Amino acid sequence: MIKINLSELLKDRQMSSKELTQIIDITEANLSILRSGKAKAIRFSTLDSICKALHCQPGDILEYIEGDLEEGDLDD
Repeated sequence: MIKINLSELLKDRQMSSKELTQIIDITEANLSILRSGKAKAIRFSTLDSICKALHCQPGDILEYIEGDLEEGDLDD
């Protein structure tokens, strides 16, 4: 299972979701889907934009966790 750590990164960088959407030019709805872990895929261009905006690596955003996660555990 892939866990999305975007909420933690935003908090660490004291950036709101709205600020990030404006920087990377995606909708708040799409960012919300990504943050919730409900996204089925992410474009490399979007991942690249997020990494640039948050000054991080893809591995800081995406984390592989062996086994199944319960719903609600995707974005702590």
